[in-house]
Amino acid sequence: MQGRFRVNGKEALWTFEAGATLLDVLRKNGVTEVKEGCREGHCGCCVVLLEGVLVDSCQVFAATAMEREITTSLGLGDLRAPSAVQQSFVDAGAVQCGFCTPGMVLATHALLEEHSEPTEEEIAAGLDGNLCRCTGYVKIAEAVRLASERRRAGDNCSGACGGGRCGA
Repeated sequence: MQGRFRVNGKEALWTFEAGATLLDVLRKNGVTEVKEGCREGHCGCCVVLLEGVLVDSCQVFAATAMEREITTSLGLGDLRAPSAVQQSFVDAGAVQCGFCTPGMVLATHALLEEHSEPTEEEIAAGLDGNLCRCTGYVKIAEAVRLASERRRAGDNCSGACGGGRCGA
């Protein structure tokens, strides 16, 4: 099969097998910030935003994602212009080995889109399904709270991009 995909605002034409998952197609085409973990939808390493909805890309057939907007953690920001969520994970020391970080960042972004000032219970629910084997979640929860504060204050990257307003 061949299909058009929109990843982080850029169009791509990719060839793939009919039964391929979105995870397989993304990674095969160099979108390596989307990690491969359990392949069962339990670990959160492969999450992406599909039309703004957090999904496990290992559970989505690639053909169903054609012509739809796919956002990975790099679609939120990068090293030069990190989002408030990305910078908060760094500042809170919530990145450890980094394997789960892209999924945690996207889960946090999705949570903050729904709850700008999440409770502890909403944070736990928003991160449910994203496994981390390094941090014990304390620093991750701190990063979520910090990102929430920064976004509500209008400081979308804590100045790391030079302007303090580089995206959510």
